[in-house]
Amino acid sequence: MIYPSIDKLLNIVDSKYELVHIAARRSKEISETNYLQMPKNEYNCKKNIGRALEEIVEGLLTVRKS
Repeated sequence: MIYPSIDKLLNIVDSKYELVHIAARRSKEISETNYLQMPKNEYNCKKNIGRALEEIVEGLLTVRKS
């Protein structure tokens, strides 16, 4: 099974396009700064894009509506 679930993510973010945009920006930020919001061993995913999605599900990233 894929973690985190797309259903959980879409409860937080309104559209798939917005979700992709947010996750891609956070993934790039992780790559550039090497800053993670949780301890490395608490992530299920090894790749930055998966880690960004996990941060969204955990509520560590705030999604603002404009």
